Amino acid sequence: MTHPYFPLVLVFFFAGVVVLSLLLIAHMLGPKKTSPVKSEPFESGNPPRGDARIRFSVKFYLVAMLFLIFDIEVVFLYPWAILFRELGMLGLIEMGIFLFILVIGFIYVWRKGALEWA
Repeated sequence: MTHPYFPLVLVFFFAGVVVLSLLLIAHMLGPKKTSPVKSEPFESGNPPRGDARIRFSVKFYLVAMLFLIFDIEVVFLYPWAILFRELGMLGLIEMGIFLFILVIGFIYVWRKGALEWA
C-alpha cells in the first residue's frame, strides 16, 4: 500500500524535473553574445529616457503591499462560499468575524492615509 502523500510527492518531482529541464534547454540554446545595445533597458519600443534606477515613493510600495494583503485575504472567501451550506451557522459566524477584522484593518489603513497618493 502506498503512502497517501505519494501522488503529491510525484507531482512535485515531475514539476522539478520539468523546471530543471527547461532551464537547461534555455541555457544551452539561448543567446550567448551581449552588446551595449542589448544591455539597454527596453521600454515598449521607445528609446530609454533617463536613468533606469529611479526612486519610487514609499507610498507606491505601501499601496502594493496593502493590495496584496487584502487581495490574499479575500481569496479565503472562495472556499467558504463553496462550502457555505455545509458549514452552517458556525461557518457564517466565523466568516463574519473574519470579515469584521478585515474591514477594521481596511478602515485603519484608510484613516492613516496609506491609500492617498498625494
